[in-house]
Amino acid sequence: MRNFLGVPLTDETPDHSSLTKIGQRLPVTVSEQVFEFVLTMAAAGRLLKGTTVGVDSTTLEANAAMRTIVRRDTGEDWKTYLKNLGAAEGLEIESDEDLRRFDQQRRKQGKKKVTNEEWTSPSGPDARIGKMKDGRTHLNYKAEHVVDLHSEIIIQADVHHGNEADPQTVIRNLVAAQVRLDHCFDSIATDDADGGMIEDVAADKGYHANEVLKHCADLEVRTYIPERKGGDRRWSRKDAELNTAFHNNRQRMQRSKEKNLQKRRSEVVERGFAHVCETGGGRRMWLRGLENVRGRHLIRVPAHHLGLVMRQLFGFSNPRAFSAGFGFAVFPYLAIVVAVTHPGRFRVCLRILKHIYSSTTNGLKTLRSPRQPPPFFQRAVRRPRF
Repeated sequence: MRNFLGVPLTDETPDHSSLTKIGQRLPVTVSEQVFEFVLTMAAAGRLLKGTTVGVDSTTLEANAAMRTIVRRDTGEDWKTYLKNLGAAEGLEIESDEDLRRFDQQRRKQGKKKVTNEEWTSPSGPDARIGKMKDGRTHLNYKAEHVVDLHSEIIIQADVHHGNEADPQTVIRNLVAAQVRLDHCFDSIATDDADGGMIEDVAADKGYHANEVLKHCADLEVRTYIPERKGGDRRWSRKDAELNTAFHNNRQRMQRSKEKNLQKRRSEVVERGFAHVCETGGGRRMWLRGLENVRGRHLIRVPAHHLGLVMRQLFGFSNPRAFSAGFGFAVFPYLAIVVAVTHPGRFRVCLRILKHIYSSTTNGLKTLRSPRQPPPFFQRAVRRPRF
């Protein structure tokens, strides 16, 4: 590791604070260049098509607490705000316990509501108040991905304010995804006629809006977005284009292709969020500022792409699995060589081969409790008969 990083044995390695400062000095353009470089690598390996994409968004927890929010107009914090409300109602609040009791009464009455127009966080002004995926109310951001449904590669990843609706950001990300595809396919100079142009877009009902359908129709992109529940729509003569885009999307939603696309979208896009946000540790952001959060998120997504490239080349998505698979593939041959060259170790090698065979053939069904030792360490092993 020191040799790769260029750090001699006599020097100290930088700590976490130094790495954080160095990372903050790099602009977002560096993260975008790394993103496009790995995306071009995937396109050169014929992993990327980009004809059918899926769009979805998720929430990222900001590095700011709800107890630090203040009023935008007066600048008072939550405790001062509650004390002023209690004084206006003629209540005497002398301790923090009285303050909590008064706050709980307001919650039961349905009066405890905070909005982004009235409240903000001084430590994270770009964060917005909203609900997370688990139902908690927290200051957050919104991450949106445009994923290639053929190869699971994330073509476009961006971070927005948490209170921006999905129809407000989807067109920008689709246009940015098409620009990235053009750059990738132009840089590798390929004549692939089956890739490089977005034709179909699949999304959930949160993206259904007349303006979104119309803009996608103008971009010559077919939409597969389910409708929201509502009453009958009334169209005027001025809304002829909106009417046409709306009914075309409704007609496409009745085909069998729509079911396959929605099933593929829910599987692929959510898997990308799980790898980047949950496994990659990107659900909780430790940086402040929208640009810093966007740059950090753009660095985590190429790691997901490198895993897909490794799986295509070697059959494993990470170096640890590759080393484990290499060991299981080579170790039986080494055991046979040891058994031939050292006859006294014949029984031990047979135990090793038996343990490897049982673990590879049965898989997860052969998992044992931690208290029970594996067959390799058990003394009573039945002698094989030949």
